[in-house]
Amino acid sequence: MPLKPDAPQHIAIIGAGMAGITCARTLVQAGHQVMVFEKSRGFGGRMATRKTPFGTFDHGAQYFTVRDERFARALETAPGRVKPWSATAVRVLDPLGRVAEAALPTREAHCVGTPGMNALVREWAHPLATDGAVELETQVTRIERDKLNPRRWQLRTTGVADSVHVFSGFDSVVLAIPAAQAQNLLRLSALAPDLAARLDAVQVAPCWTLMLAFPQAVQINMTHIGPQWNAALSTHHRVAWLARESSKPGRETTERWTVQASAAWSREHLEDDAPRVQAKLLKAFAEITGIRAEPAHAEMHRWRHAKTETPLGKSFLWDSKDRIGLCGDWCLGHRVENAFVSGLELALKIA
Repeated sequence: MPLKPDAPQHIAIIGAGMAGITCARTLVQAGHQVMVFEKSRGFGGRMATRKTPFGTFDHGAQYFTVRDERFARALETAPGRVKPWSATAVRVLDPLGRVAEAALPTREAHCVGTPGMNALVREWAHPLATDGAVELETQVTRIERDKLNPRRWQLRTTGVADSVHVFSGFDSVVLAIPAAQAQNLLRLSALAPDLAARLDAVQVAPCWTLMLAFPQAVQINMTHIGPQWNAALSTHHRVAWLARESSKPGRETTERWTVQASAAWSREHLEDDAPRVQAKLLKAFAEITGIRAEPAHAEMHRWRHAKTETPLGKSFLWDSKDRIGLCGDWCLGHRVENAFVSGLELALKIA
């Protein structure tokens, strides 16, 4: 039996990144009840911030731009959580690390979350968490028909210490997770084969990320060490992007760098041991920046699903019969704003 058009729904949202939280808060504003499930300990997805004794690292998305008026209006609801980043002298480097072009590829303003990239999503998720509408450290392993009401859905989950739970009574289910994970969950659940098949065309590259801290710069009375620029696009075969974290607004002053490997190199070395990858990226970092000092802190993170190479080509997928939807940046591209638009437009479709 279909739902009445204006009937409030109980909706499960899997994923607490930008797309998932945007979808959730929009549905709540429309009068629906939501429950968000996130396998990690916090909000943000790839808008991630890693805390260390030397300061934080934005080890996922580095910044975002604003093109959609709806995104601009939404940012106004989180004053103080977004600031422009004047990434002075963002440069394109040649394979040997030399400056080949001293210009941004676009004149758009570059924005960052403050005090970390995850701050914006955390701000938007706060009312949901306060209302008990979020389950963190909870991975959905299967979607199936509710045993008590087959017209609704229930989710099987695993959590802390391998705990197992079943959450039931959902009218709709939204998968706001990477395309490969969404496809896998649908197939494990034997659901929506047409939606799962649509994801075959989506291609998302992995990314190894290196985080480095050099507190000795302060100890020798230097504001920073190495190059005068704060971020770089690179054509070095191992490295695609570097950023001086301390140059971002609201960050600690300790000299810190985030180094993101190229898609091709990350894919080639995806299953390598982290120490091996770290050694290779540290060597590349030294070649590009000239910083050959030993870092006081070095840490790796592997993103299996980082940057969309071939997007879906539409902002979301929705099965009106089974009431299952999919959203994420991979629907439209790889930008933070793509994730926002995807989550927003799916929510508007459901509402």
